[in-house]
Amino acid sequence: MAKSRRTAGSGGRIRRGLKGRGPTPKAEDRPAHKAYRAKQAQGQAKAKQSAKPKAGAEWVFGRNPVFEALTEGVPVQGAYVAEGAERDDRMRDILKHCADHSIALLQVTRGELDRLTGGGVHQGVAVKLPTYEYKETADLIEAGREPGAGPVVVCDHITDPRNLGAIIRSAAAFGSVGVLIPTRRSASMTAVTWKTSAGAAARVPVAQATNLNQALRSFAKAGFQIVGLAGDGDATIEELPGLDGPLVIVVGSEGEGMARLVRENCDQVASIPITSSIESLNASVAAAIALYEVSRRRPKE
Repeated sequence: MAKSRRTAGSGGRIRRGLKGRGPTPKAEDRPAHKAYRAKQAQGQAKAKQSAKPKAGAEWVFGRNPVFEALTEGVPVQGAYVAEGAERDDRMRDILKHCADHSIALLQVTRGELDRLTGGGVHQGVAVKLPTYEYKETADLIEAGREPGAGPVVVCDHITDPRNLGAIIRSAAAFGSVGVLIPTRRSASMTAVTWKTSAGAAARVPVAQATNLNQALRSFAKAGFQIVGLAGDGDATIEELPGLDGPLVIVVGSEGEGMARLVRENCDQVASIPITSSIESLNASVAAAIALYEVSRRRPKE
């Protein structure tokens, strides 16, 4: 009779060896596995990307944008040129302008310029704008209460920097003492705003308020008349009485106009008469017309 063959077993040695070690880790959690190395590399790439500074309002880069900013009078803290950047006609114009206007010029590596501009297409040149120093609501109240002072323009969430720049330009043209904008959901003093204002931003102070309605109540408490602009106003701007004292003109956003609470804080809401074929006016155009009407009706010095 043949003997039966028995398969050699571990005798429980393997089971006992694994006892207490828990489940097998995932591949991406085992240092020796390629999935672990791939996960680590991905995490490092994300960390490097998040550490990269974002290019924002304080930087203008690219040869044509930089040249336009310089020639339009945008305030510049310094100009940065990448080592080995091609010296074409536009670059030579930029370098000459910086030399003629005593603008500090720094040469940096291309990698450093990539970092400073947040990876933007800088074409080897960028300029840095100084941080804009906003005024406070109290500053505009004080200026607006002076004898013969012009009105204050309040922008209710004007989000287009070109519109804000145009409003600032009109404010300067018609003697406004300043412009007030909210800190959130609003255009701010970027290079585009400076450029559109055509230099007026250097002459008209811009203030920020964290709460626009609270700021309007402060103006009202200080004796200002508050006039909002809207297409469905109670009267036209030319029909409103009493525009010769301390005055605030509120301009609503490009799409929705004034917010409900902002409108409730206005003493009067005025419209600008236009033909029925046009639904509404651009916010900056409406502000310019209202400021002209106020200026026309105020006594000249």
